[in-house]
Amino acid sequence: MNATALIAEDEPLLAAALQAELARAWPGLRVVATVGHGAAAVAQSLALRPDVVFMDIRMPGMTGLEAAGELADEWPADAGFPALVFVTAYDQYAVQAFEAQAVDYLLKPVQAERLARTVQRVQALLAQRVPAAAPGTEPTAGLSLDTTLEKLRALLVAPAAAHATEPLRLIQASVGNAIRLVPVDEVLCFEAADKYVRVLTADSELLIRTPLKDLLPQLDASVFWQVHRGTVVRATAVRAVLRDEAGKLSLEVAGLKERVPVSRLYAGRFRAM
Repeated sequence: MNATALIAEDEPLLAAALQAELARAWPGLRVVATVGHGAAAVAQSLALRPDVVFMDIRMPGMTGLEAAGELADEWPADAGFPALVFVTAYDQYAVQAFEAQAVDYLLKPVQAERLARTVQRVQALLAQRVPAAAPGTEPTAGLSLDTTLEKLRALLVAPAAAHATEPLRLIQASVGNAIRLVPVDEVLCFEAADKYVRVLTADSELLIRTPLKDLLPQLDASVFWQVHRGTVVRATAVRAVLRDEAGKLSLEVAGLKERVPVSRLYAGRFRAM
């Protein structure tokens, strides 16, 4: 079977080794690009539309899972989504999470026998691709985009759940030379902004240095919902879910002037609404 692939791996030697192993295991596969960080993986995948993306989990900037989520969010609805294969050196817990979600993975260093099984699985997925979709319908490449989104959501939540602690009660934010203590019960939204996270309440906006990915395990998941790679909102403050002409969702949140965009990855939360 002939197909195209993109390799996202920040270590050049490992990327070259994977490409060499792929050439032996799948002679009909053409690697159209090799990139070294998550943002490039998203940009090049959108530009080149490969059939398969081999995504390293740990890369500069955003993780492979975050890059996959952003790619799914930006992917055209009228194009078949690529088969995703994650490459990881994670521990047994992470491997179990990948297996449970039926998203294929490879452990570093990549072994020829394991890669051969991955190739067979990906080829089987691509063989199910619908050649031409009817107007208004979405073509599939093995897994549908909706199914892929569901599995990515589960994978993104798994690491946070594994390290969950007692819910955070107070936020410590710097205001000039002072430290302000903000009860989490007053927070309406957390929003990633460069090296900071904006903490929005009904009457103030504060900045903290804790990355959003480190903050998430400390928040009560039944109260705060992630709606975008960089945004978490208080669920009980959501007044309305709005859909624009392009089908994208946004939220009206009590106490906030601006609407909060919802990425495709998390839109399933609001489908019933």
